[in-house]
Order: sequence, then C-alpha cells, then structure tokens
Amino acid sequence: MARVAFCGLGQMGAPMAACLVRAGHDVAVWNRTSSKTESLVASGAKAAPSPAEAARDAEVVITMLATPDVVRQVILGAEGVAPVLQAGAVLIEMSTVGPTAIVDLGQRLNATRSGGDEIELLDAPVLGSVPQAQAGNLRIFVGGTEDTLARCRKVLEAMGEPVHVGPSGAGAAVKLVINSALGALMGSLGEALALGDAWGLDEDILLDALEVSPLGATVTRKRQNIAGETYPPHFKLALARKDMALVVEVAERAGLHLRIAHAAKDWLDEADESGLGDLDYSSVVAQIRGAPASLGDD
Repeated sequence: MARVAFCGLGQMGAPMAACLVRAGHDVAVWNRTSSKTESLVASGAKAAPSPAEAARDAEVVITMLATPDVVRQVILGAEGVAPVLQAGAVLIEMSTVGPTAIVDLGQRLNATRSGGDEIELLDAPVLGSVPQAQAGNLRIFVGGTEDTLARCRKVLEAMGEPVHVGPSGAGAAVKLVINSALGALMGSLGEALALGDAWGLDEDILLDALEVSPLGATVTRKRQNIAGETYPPHFKLALARKDMALVVEVAERAGLHLRIAHAAKDWLDEADESGLGDLDYSSVVAQIRGAPASLGDD
C-alpha cells in the first residue's frame, strides 16, 4: 500500500479520499476547512494542518480542487506541496483545470526543485458524480507517461478505472471535451422545454417525448429534478460555469470559436448570477424556462 496525501475534500474529494482509506492506503488529508477532515480521520486517515505537511512523507500526492488558482496555491504556494515532495514522488492533479494549466504547472513544479530531482506529474480528472465517487466507480482520464501511471495504478484503481489518454495535459483536455458536451446538452434541453412551454404543451408530455429522443439519457437522469423544481447539487452550477469558461478559453487558444459552447456559457453565467450557483448544474434548465429552482430536501 502507498503513502498518499489528498488535498481538497469537497463534494468529490472527500468520498474519493475515503475510497483510498478503505483500500488500505496510508492517507494524510488536508482541506482549507479543517472540519471536513473529521469523518476521514475517524475512518483511519491522518489530518494535516497544511498541504506541505500532508505531502511531506507521501509517495503519491493527489489534489482535487475547485479552480486553477487554488491548484497553483496548494501546490506552489508558501505552504504548498512542491517544495517538500520527496524524490520519486508522483503528483496527481485530478481537478478540472484544463490542459494549459497542467502544462504550466508541470514547468513551474520542477522549477521549485533543487538538485535536479524532478517530480512526475499526472493529470487525472474524473467522469462521474458523487455516487460514483462514493462507490469508487469513477472513470479517470490520465495524461502523462504510461510508466508513471503504472506506478500509481493501484492508487487510482481505488477510486475508479484509470484510462491513459495521452501525454501531459491530455487528461485535462478530454475532461473539457466531455464537459463542453454536457453544458451544450443541458442548454439544449432547457431551450427545448422553453419552446414547448411557449406553445402551451404539458410538461409530462414534453418530457415523455424528449425521453425517447437523442436527449433521452439526460432527461432520464434529471427528470425528477426538473419536474420537482429541486436541484440538490451533484455537480454545482458554479463549477459548471467555471468549466465552460475554460472550454471557451482553451478553444480560443486553439483558434476555434465554438458557438454552442459560447451559448451554453452564457446560460450558465446568467444562472449563476441569478443565484443558482450552489444548485446542481441542471438548474440551468429552470433558468432558461424562467421556472423556480431550489435545493430541495437532499
């Protein structure tokens, strides 16, 4: 079993770290809000007062954080993990930050090292939501060398199924491709329902029809939320907004103007600014329709 540091115990990070503890790894955890470490400590993890202390003796360090700026602070900041990582350690960045941030991180990470002992970096964002994180059934898209992945495979397999998708940054790129499609699908569903509303069509009839359309899987997953006007967060809308902004930014760097991605971003911007940021990202459907949306009782 490996000595693992896990930094970032949000909605996804906490259950992912719990999977590592259950698998028998020696896990040190850190979170900005320290109370979030308590349940993991009760299960056998050790709480650290800073990212540096979590990572000091680790063979593998995992970060699962909200934004590129937070990732840089936790890894490269004054109390970050980079200066204390032992030679031969592997850093696995599992947040959704985009390929540009990963390439930049790799360059800056080893600039902090002395003696030429480089740290190996994998970008390994995940596909799945809280239930999959709890069950250890995430799909993990890994960018980096296959040799580095082989060294960390058992750690990643405690959280899901790792799939090597290419060199450094490729995992981050695949995740943005997926999230661009998710944002577009949810925006399309919202606009389709808004069109039906404008024609006075019954909501159940609309949802029945859409459930047998190419949007069917999305409708099936989110129908209860849409019908009940309750959106407990599995993937917060504020994070979806951040991800769609990354999609647009990365596309523009590549010389692409993605019209659908821009439209989806506009809807997510509007929904977040209307106060839906802490709800599930599917609450953008309510924003588009002008319908109520709440957290519900979840």
